[in-house]
Amino acid sequence: MKTFAVVFPGQGSQFVGMFADFMSNQVVAQTFAEANEALGYDLKSLVLNGPEAELNKTEVTQPAILTASIAAYRAFCAAAPELKPQACAGHSLGEYSALVAAGALSLGDAVRLVRLRGQAMQEAVPAGVGAMMAVLGLSDEDVVAGCAEASKDGEGVWAANFNTPGQVVISGAAAAVERAGEIFKGKGARRCVPLAVSVPSHCPMMQSAADKLAAALEGIELKDAQIPVYANVLAAPVTAKADIVDCLVKQLVGSVRWAESVQKMKADGIEALIEMGPNKVLCGLNRKIDKSLVLGNVDSDEHLQAVIETLQG
Repeated sequence: MKTFAVVFPGQGSQFVGMFADFMSNQVVAQTFAEANEALGYDLKSLVLNGPEAELNKTEVTQPAILTASIAAYRAFCAAAPELKPQACAGHSLGEYSALVAAGALSLGDAVRLVRLRGQAMQEAVPAGVGAMMAVLGLSDEDVVAGCAEASKDGEGVWAANFNTPGQVVISGAAAAVERAGEIFKGKGARRCVPLAVSVPSHCPMMQSAADKLAAALEGIELKDAQIPVYANVLAAPVTAKADIVDCLVKQLVGSVRWAESVQKMKADGIEALIEMGPNKVLCGLNRKIDKSLVLGNVDSDEHLQAVIETLQG
């Protein structure tokens, strides 16, 4: 039996019709019903039927991905209770899913919290003022240096997501992001791809959102995690409630250190990473970070069975 961690995707993995084949699973259907009750609207219908514009609103997207991710994880736990993950982690928003899986946060509190998080992020920076861009083919050091060079006239840009070696997402003021793109092309970047996002996540421009999140967390019943959660901002495991709160607040204004997190899990003895949720985005990243890791994803009954067989083998 393989030593494994479960990992959870972030914003951008959603699509209308996700989990359509998985909703016949009773555990999945029950999880969406629980989220519907906590949110006060029919999230399941939005996920299955759209409209796409509504599902892609940040305050809807975040609860939708979290609910789908936890539904997949619960279905896995129900189908193979003997398979216990040694750790978990989530990319950005996915860190909240990881905390639910680790027993630190209830699903109801989590979906309400990420809805608030999405609203606070949207309110922090007016549309069009901020931007994000994926930079491919440069070292982390070159990207950090280029961001520093492009930050001027009160307009900043920062490295937001260290996704894989050679793939870093930058975030900040739209003009500074554009300047940084020109600098990176001059440094020999393979590609600089503007992202279709409405907010510049994981940078200091999100400070007002972080403040609102910190206030909201004071009213949430958080517990110590039952299994280690590898936090984005530390690329290291946390279990204590105080550390979890601190990392969630810092995550909005700090970098997601995903590549380091995966490398740290591998160094700590993890042999397999199983993605819980739609679209296999993390499977793609994790394959580029360490080809020796066993990978799998749970987004349907078929893939669930395949993952169980892989982990038992």
